[in-house]
Amino acid sequence: MSLPHAILTALLEKPSSGLELARRFDKSIGYFWSATHQQIYRELGRLEKAGLIRALPAAAPARGQKKEYEVLPGGRAALSAWVAEAGDPRPVRDPLLLRMRAAAVVGTAGLAEEIQRHLDLHRRQLAEYRAIEERDFPPERDSAEDRLRHAVLRGGIGLETFWTEWLTEALTAVGEQAGEQGNRRA
Repeated sequence: MSLPHAILTALLEKPSSGLELARRFDKSIGYFWSATHQQIYRELGRLEKAGLIRALPAAAPARGQKKEYEVLPGGRAALSAWVAEAGDPRPVRDPLLLRMRAAAVVGTAGLAEEIQRHLDLHRRQLAEYRAIEERDFPPERDSAEDRLRHAVLRGGIGLETFWTEWLTEALTAVGEQAGEQGNRRA
């Protein structure tokens, strides 16, 4: 149910067309709540039909002109109500964790390579988050909105830091288990 709230948030930050929203998702909200361009366009239609957003009037009518949307008061109220709702944390469902658990009983063949691939991906994401932090949150920029956005980014940095540290430990554990399995066979 969070995609409509992500779209309302993005539109409150800046009225946008569907294409602009999709691009902004790719560069910000998409780091923690992904959506395809199709999903975004479908949700824009639902939000407009529900009276939560509207297409801004075009300056001059033109065929094929992209619609730009803004949030209506009902959309702002819906988003505010959602922000105040209680919500439980979601359990982690990661196939890599299940693969590692299975490897404990069937062997680790191929697992180190997969863990290394995940480690490389998380290292790249961590570097990207740190670059965003340096670019978008210099010390002289300090508003309440920036502090909350920065807190979200810091959460991403913390998660990626955790994953890189944990995957490094997991590689060591896989190597140790592979060594023990090799010793048992000998």
